[in-house]
Amino acid sequence: MLKKERYEAFINYFSENMPVAETELQYEDPFQLLVAVVLSAQCTDKRINMVTPALFRDFPTPAHLAASHFDELFPYIKTVSYPNNKTKHLLGLGKMLMEEFGGKVPETVAELTKLPGVGRKTANVITSVVWNQPNMAVDTHVFRVSRRLGLVPQTAKTPLEVEKHLIRHIPKEHVHKAHHWLILHGRYTCLARRPKCEECSITHFCRYFEKNQEKLTAEPKKK
Repeated sequence: MLKKERYEAFINYFSENMPVAETELQYEDPFQLLVAVVLSAQCTDKRINMVTPALFRDFPTPAHLAASHFDELFPYIKTVSYPNNKTKHLLGLGKMLMEEFGGKVPETVAELTKLPGVGRKTANVITSVVWNQPNMAVDTHVFRVSRRLGLVPQTAKTPLEVEKHLIRHIPKEHVHKAHHWLILHGRYTCLARRPKCEECSITHFCRYFEKNQEKLTAEPKKK
């Protein structure tokens, strides 16, 4: 199957079967999403959604974060991964939002990546989710699934390389959704250690399945 055909099959399938694709992080405004995404690095969305209600209640704006200190903020996020660094990031993030951005979340990747704890992936998430900008955040799921499907060549070894390939071939109007399509498929079906090929609906355009079909179909299904 040609790469163009794979992309067409990918877009067609998910457009029909997952027309509404959204982040599983719970938030009400751009600031809350920014905080949640910063906290979600190397942590599950489920854990973050357990932590953020109290955090958002007591720190509802950048000004509240900017006025806080480590010992006050840390208890709210102590159960997430790397809580020490993330506490420092949130404190610095709040101060910079107030001092340089008038208390508002900036709308460009370049500006967002100036904030503590915000890398390119996080900035791409914010801009694509909040403003539907055609930016592709590449996390471990997007990286794995896009290469397995054959949307991206195996020679793409970095998130940035994967991002560039996907942006080049996915129509702009679908990019912000395609990010979630790849994440959700990787989170629930195309698992890292053992992809659930036996119950996957897109094996007809999956390069991984094409190459391993005989082996995969011969394996007994795990109950």
